[in-house]
Amino acid sequence: MALRALVIDDSRAMRALLARILGEFGFAVAEAGNGREGLEHLSAHGVPDIVLVDWNMPEMSGIEFVQAVRAIREYETVRLIMVTTETEMTRVVKALGAGLDAYVMKPFTKEALAEQLQRIGFGASAA
Repeated sequence: MALRALVIDDSRAMRALLARILGEFGFAVAEAGNGREGLEHLSAHGVPDIVLVDWNMPEMSGIEFVQAVRAIREYETVRLIMVTTETEMTRVVKALGAGLDAYVMKPFTKEALAEQLQRIGFGASAA
């Protein structure tokens, strides 16, 4: 059974890019346009292996999503990666403190994403 990923970003193009890369790494990918949709997806479809989430989105931001997920015991096993343009160190520290497993800054390369996936226990390769 393939690993499952959820990509949450308000940019349709970014969701498509991340879905393509994750698909190449062997993930079955679902998508959501904001944190609220992401939570609804978790509720309806169960916990994926990994969630990649943007910070800046309408309705519910990525940091609000991370805080909400980490407050729900049933979701404690999901690995969370923030993929964002937010590069200010105080933001990075806040996000990691909220329970992220990794932080990837946009723009990113396929290899940089593969490296973070490997770092948190997924055997992705940039091949």
